[in-house]
Amino acid sequence: MFRKQTHKQTLENLSTSVILLDEKLCIDYMNPAAEMLLEATAKRLRNYGVEQWLTNDSDELAVLKKSIHSGHPYTRREAKLLTMSGHELTVDYSVNPLPLQHSPMLLIEIQARDRLLRIEREEELLSHHAATRNLVRGMAHEIKNPLGGIRGAAQLLERELEDEALHEYTHIIIEEVDRLRNLVDRLLGSHQLPKQEQVNIHAVLERVCALVNAECAGKLALRRDYDPSIPEFTGDSERIIQAVLNVVRNAMQALQENEVEAPEIFLRTRAKRQVTLGSERHRLVCCLDIIDNGPGIPTDILNTVFYPMISGRADGSGLGLSIAQSIINQHHGLIECSSEPGCTRFSLNIPLELSNENAR
Repeated sequence: MFRKQTHKQTLENLSTSVILLDEKLCIDYMNPAAEMLLEATAKRLRNYGVEQWLTNDSDELAVLKKSIHSGHPYTRREAKLLTMSGHELTVDYSVNPLPLQHSPMLLIEIQARDRLLRIEREEELLSHHAATRNLVRGMAHEIKNPLGGIRGAAQLLERELEDEALHEYTHIIIEEVDRLRNLVDRLLGSHQLPKQEQVNIHAVLERVCALVNAECAGKLALRRDYDPSIPEFTGDSERIIQAVLNVVRNAMQALQENEVEAPEIFLRTRAKRQVTLGSERHRLVCCLDIIDNGPGIPTDILNTVFYPMISGRADGSGLGLSIAQSIINQHHGLIECSSEPGCTRFSLNIPLELSNENAR
């Protein structure tokens, strides 16, 4: 009994999706990893045939049926799998027949290639962002030092000039120095540590919607689809408002500048379980999707939109998305982006439960 219970706990703690089919190719068992992958419980999937969640290819179904009687295992690479919510996944899966006495069964192990590729992409994004931030911080400090000297010299020069008509030039120097210093301060970001308070993501979104509605005077449709089950989490609500506002305002400006007919921004929240962000796996994550129906992000800057000074707009500073990514990173989360004409999506992923090490 103890050994049986241990085996079950082992299967349920695997990150590999494991499914056991009976002789009729109906689900007998599936571990939690498989339920998350297929976005459905074992109880629900027992009502569906294997052709509705694994493959509807007649040749593949024939191979499955043949395998359970012949006892020959096989593997499929880069197969397409459709989850119950309609998401298409690229997976590798292995089929191993189990010649049990009472009836033969099939053991299917599924590895999601999309997930591995996503982890690699996220780790690369986090690494590049951290390296860029360090480089920018170093350059910003080097720029700030001489700016103070230039401003002071301009002030002294203004006092020595008897001709007040020449003061216009010293005013220009001082104003431009102040403008550059403000830009550098924005690059450096806040020096204060994030506050630790309870944050309600939907209160944050309603605050952002109120600000955006005031800016666009009702000329932009804001649609919401909230998941009420998302709990509060520990963070700095003002900074998260700033991050969300930067992304939403970026979408709003893109819609306005391109004069999109019926401009719309869609805000959707969902709670996701067992999500890997970079190299960290989190039990529960708040996923906020910000979707607009604008022209999309140019492909030549899509992979660098979170870098400072990168902007697709002629008058853009290129700091809004970089600052938003830094704020979400401070909360151990990540912003991802995908774009095509008519649909640009920014996904803000914020862990709802942190390990003790991350929480410190």
